[in-house]
Amino acid sequence: MYDGDVVVIGGGYAGVRLARRLDDTARVTLVDRKEVFFHRIASLRAGVRPEWTHTPFIPYDRLLRHGRVATGKAVRIDTAERQVVLATGERLPYDVVVIASGADYPDPARFTGTTTEEAAKSFAEHQRNVATAEHVLVVGGGPGGVELSAEIRLARPDARVTLAHSGPALLDSTGSARPGRKALAWLESHDVEVRLDSFMSPGNDFGTYRDARGTVIEADLSFWATGTTPNTLWLRLAGHGDWLNGAGHVKVDRTLRVEGRLDVFAVGDVNDVSELKITPAALAQADIAAHNIRGYLQSSGKHRKEPRLYRPVQRTPLIVPFGPADGLTVLPVPGGESAVLGSRTTTLTKAKSLMTPYMRRQLGYTAA
Repeated sequence: MYDGDVVVIGGGYAGVRLARRLDDTARVTLVDRKEVFFHRIASLRAGVRPEWTHTPFIPYDRLLRHGRVATGKAVRIDTAERQVVLATGERLPYDVVVIASGADYPDPARFTGTTTEEAAKSFAEHQRNVATAEHVLVVGGGPGGVELSAEIRLARPDARVTLAHSGPALLDSTGSARPGRKALAWLESHDVEVRLDSFMSPGNDFGTYRDARGTVIEADLSFWATGTTPNTLWLRLAGHGDWLNGAGHVKVDRTLRVEGRLDVFAVGDVNDVSELKITPAALAQADIAAHNIRGYLQSSGKHRKEPRLYRPVQRTPLIVPFGPADGLTVLPVPGGESAVLGSRTTTLTKAKSLMTPYMRRQLGYTAA
């Protein structure tokens, strides 16, 4: 027996976790514009290494045993009729709707188009560009920029690679100086030029870039790992701009409901929870939201579940690979400075496989 209709908008990490959690207790429809799950964690290596081109793509066909996956683009949430409207005109009735539309990442960590073929073609183009470039510029010294710089260096030991970061230290979001120093030491030991305190912008001439002091850098290929943009423009266009904060994130309360809406939730990168937007946080949010949705759908019974409050993940490990066999892991320590673990731990947990076996299991596939 199913307790109601749940429509999950977005098939990223939070969306698939939530849909799978509710599959046995509700009629679940997962809506995504892509025909497959995009394992974004593997995308930086896929943008550099041809043998990784298809690794990030995992089919949705084994995700749900009872519910269904609808390929399409959500354009509106009709709260009066309690329906999700797709670009095709199809209307999906809901008792609960979950906004899990994620965020847009810069290249190469992006799924281009809607099909595997279109996305694979984009990765192949990045690979060709990296293989032929004489000088590659990576802008942004956070985890993505550091990881991408390392991948490019290992794939192209003969090319010039520059990492420019606007801040005074790499990995400064960790709140500790040690991870940044370790990353800097690895990059410099592998002949990556690291420019700190360098806020970059495109120069006047094609292939040129300029920092805040007016210094011009010439590079024939650039990647901008400078943050993400929440995928919420469609909500604003549909008249739900009041659901968003100034940065475009969906405003939620501590139960992960959209403020003022008992039947609308938002999870993952798309919401305004103050924490690092990383996969463990998205999965944790999905689990809390699944519990609260079950409680809401079963609220007429005498054994009504009390909602759980979400506590932002402030002490989750941050894993930054330097290619498949090296990297660092930042392990928060309560009341003290974070511990920084080295290549062995990082390789076992993420660097070698980029968590692909784990995500394949999450979608119902074997690890291989």
